[in-house]
Amino acid sequence: MNLQGKQVLITGGSSGIGYAIAEAVLAKGSNVVITGRRHDVLREAAERLRQGGRVEYVAADVSTEEGRKTTLEFTLRALGGLDVLVNNAGGVRAGRLEDTSEAEIRAMIEVDLVAPILLTRAMLPVLRASGDGLVINVTSGIALVAAPFYATYAGVKAGLAKFGESLRREQKGEGVHVMTVYPGATDTPMMRSSRAGPELGFVREPASAVAAAVIEGIEQNAFEVIRGGEARAKMIALNRDDPAALDKRFLDLKPALAEAVRDHSAL
Repeated sequence: MNLQGKQVLITGGSSGIGYAIAEAVLAKGSNVVITGRRHDVLREAAERLRQGGRVEYVAADVSTEEGRKTTLEFTLRALGGLDVLVNNAGGVRAGRLEDTSEAEIRAMIEVDLVAPILLTRAMLPVLRASGDGLVINVTSGIALVAAPFYATYAGVKAGLAKFGESLRREQKGEGVHVMTVYPGATDTPMMRSSRAGPELGFVREPASAVAAAVIEGIEQNAFEVIRGGEARAKMIALNRDDPAALDKRFLDLKPALAEAVRDHSAL
């Protein structure tokens, strides 16, 4: 896809990976709407982004029916149509499953899985009408290699990935492509409450690097973008070929990892 002149909606676009993607698509000549729950943060982000092109913003919670309706109506008014939907908004609560509240579990399911599914459903007719539509689902490397203490998060992110795979095949030949992004540990506000570092396999990269890879994937009509380089590729292969070996590796890391992520929360 050539992004010049495309109309792009990015959920969770006021910071982190969403903000970096907004910067990157603006640099390619796209027009952008960003969404989020905090009006002031969105306004400030939009003001900075407007240095690179046309940006509008709408404060809406896409995990609610009203928020999705508001997002759809505003986007169509602001852009006149839609070519690219980036499902980036998400939340996480790490820790042992039995220490995770039902409210936290349900929040991850609603924000990370239900919201992008229902928002995509609402936007599909508009995306199809563009003739060159694209859905980008930002999942997580944990969807490929699940780490302990992220059981619900891994489940919903893997669910989003398989949703995208199925939808890609459903929409094949109908003018809508679907691409799945698997970021690794990324230096974003979402990761600030995590103390897991390189010694535990969490080597953080800047959000701009993820965004650059997303742009490359868009331009190549890729099915997926996997971050983490050779180390991630080796873990994925080991998880497929000898999962017990990876279980043993995580067993050795469990005490330190449990302590490092017990306060990791961004919901």
